Amino acid sequence: MNKTRRFVDLSIFLENDVLSDPPPLAPKITYQKHADTLPEFLAMLPGTTAADYPDGEAAAAEWVTLTTHSGTHLDAPWHFHSTMDAKNGGARPSITIDAVPLEWCFQPGVKLDFRHLPDGHVVTAAEVEAELARIGHELQPLEIVVVNTRAGSRYGHKDYVGSGCGMGYEATMYLLERGVRLTGTDAWSWDAPFSYTARRIAETGDKSLIWEGHKAGRDIGYCHLEKLHNLEALPADGFLISCFPHKVRGGSAGWTRAVAIFEG
Repeated sequence: MNKTRRFVDLSIFLENDVLSDPPPLAPKITYQKHADTLPEFLAMLPGTTAADYPDGEAAAAEWVTLTTHSGTHLDAPWHFHSTMDAKNGGARPSITIDAVPLEWCFQPGVKLDFRHLPDGHVVTAAEVEAELARIGHELQPLEIVVVNTRAGSRYGHKDYVGSGCGMGYEATMYLLERGVRLTGTDAWSWDAPFSYTARRIAETGDKSLIWEGHKAGRDIGYCHLEKLHNLEALPADGFLISCFPHKVRGGSAGWTRAVAIFEG
C-alpha cells in the first residue's frame, strides 16, 4: 500500500520587505531581471550579441547580503561559545556548522506549546516537564524539540524581535540531559528577548542571565533553530523535522529550509 506524505514549511522568507532582525542585521536582496544579466553573459560567451539570446533575455539572478543568522537558520555550538561539553565528557572545542552531525538534523519532532506565556518570560525545567506531561510525551534521544511562542504570531510586525518567551539555562539543560541535541523556536532568539534580559540584569545584578539558554552549550553541545514559522500548524508529536544547514566552512550557523514531514 502506498503511503502518503505531507510537508509543512516551518521557515520564514529571506526578503527585503518584512523585518525579521534588528535593522543593522537585516538581509538585503538586489534582484536582477533577465535583461539585466546580458552584459555578464556577453562577457562569459565572447562573440555573442544581445540578439543571440531569445527575447533578449539572459538569466534572472539575485545578489544577497546577509549573515549566517538571517532568516530561518541552524546555530552551531561554535556560535554559543568556543568550547562545549564541559559536563558531557569534558570541555572540547565547539563544532562549527559544517561539522554538525547530519543525523541531528533529521529526527522525530516534538512541539512544546508556550504561546500562553508572556513576552520575556524565561521557561523553567519544571514548565518543560509539565508541558511534556500535558502532551503525554516522553523524550527520546536526538528528538528535535521546537518551542511555539507568541512570537510566531508577530512575524511581519515591528515588535517581532521583542516578542515571545525564551528558554532558560535549566530548561535547555533539561532537554540536553535527556539526549536532545537540536532544538528550535519561532522567536528571534532561543533566549528571552534582550530587552527583558537587560532589565533583569539591571534589577538583580545577576550576570549569569546573559544568554543563559545559549550558554548551556558550554556544558552540553547542541544546536538550535531560530526564526521558525507556522509551528501552530503542528501537533505535539507524530512528525519528522528536516533542517539540514548550508555547509558554511567554519561557520557559526547555516541557513536551512526547515520542514515538518508527516507520513500517512
